[in-house]
Amino acid sequence: MNPTWNDSSPIYQQLADRLAVQLLDGAPPEGEALPSVRALASQYVINPLTVGRALQALVDQQLIEPRRGMGMYVRPGARQQLLRLEREQFLQRDWPALRAKLKRLGLSAKDLNWENQP
Repeated sequence: MNPTWNDSSPIYQQLADRLAVQLLDGAPPEGEALPSVRALASQYVINPLTVGRALQALVDQQLIEPRRGMGMYVRPGARQQLLRLEREQFLQRDWPALRAKLKRLGLSAKDLNWENQP
């Protein structure tokens, strides 16, 4: 995998965000180990120090925990915590902008098809 990084935030933060999305999707499951720093560095084609910093950001958010000599593990409740935070962020930041755009375009709930995607 050769991901595209952008200039919107530091690469370690972008990686932490990507790993958080994976945790939200249940990969790896709570209580299971994350791939090693070396494996992640190879997968994302970045410096292992950058990976370490991304993992530390997730430790600081209490989503993963280091286990001496064993690696990083997903903490119990991490998915629920992420889900709560993502919902709050969506409702506070994303939804108002999306609602305003829908209003500008003259779209209502009946115009939106939730079941089928183009």
